[in-house]
Amino acid sequence: MKKMISWNVNGLRACVGKGFLEYFKEADADIFCIQESKLQEGQIDLPLDGYHQYWNYACRKGYSGTALFTKEEPQSLSLGIGMEEHDQEGRVITAQYPDYYVVTCYTPNSQSELARLPYRMEWEDAFLAYLKKLEEKKPVIFCGDLNVAHKEIDLKNPKTNRGNAGFTDQEREKFTRLLESGFIDTYRYFNPDKEGVYSWWSYRFKAREKNAGWRIDYFLVSQCLKDRLVSADIRTEITGSDHCPVELVIT
Repeated sequence: MKKMISWNVNGLRACVGKGFLEYFKEADADIFCIQESKLQEGQIDLPLDGYHQYWNYACRKGYSGTALFTKEEPQSLSLGIGMEEHDQEGRVITAQYPDYYVVTCYTPNSQSELARLPYRMEWEDAFLAYLKKLEEKKPVIFCGDLNVAHKEIDLKNPKTNRGNAGFTDQEREKFTRLLESGFIDTYRYFNPDKEGVYSWWSYRFKAREKNAGWRIDYFLVSQCLKDRLVSADIRTEITGSDHCPVELVIT
């Protein structure tokens, strides 16, 4: 069994001050992915005994960034998706293992007034093409903050948020395309109708207290891994960021 965790930490240094290392140790994951590290090289020294650490930093300071911590050394590792226009913000790390690839991804936010929606659409197409290319070699497990709530069941207030960043028809359609192209949303696979479970809450309006959240953090897997899925969880009780960790267990 392999246990994998993905967490948008919204600034790793801040999260370390709010119990990151305690949770990391207790979780004892085989692979632990983070998004929005907001770091440059050398800005943190993380004592993660028994883990190989891999980082992808954004060119811009204090912005975006991803990391992957793994007990088993990957056969190969790559940063980004191999397209310069999409690889400036440290958004993707891919680790190759004997049976599959593991990809951590921090999808660009469309931002207020959808200023970045056109770029986001380009990103979605490029990222899906990248995943399908990997899949030609072996199955893919990818996780991260994908910055979209897919269906109305995936956020507390769908009516008032329709058309806002993360819940535009365009972003939701791109997610549908991911599923149609052969990826499984693991949480929904196990919990097709479960309501009220989210992975992100705004820091405003006491949203977390009221559980006025969005499910925007995911583990998706290639269709052929379906029979190896054991469980998928959203750890809403874990604080330290405005997101909570999501988990996948696979045989």
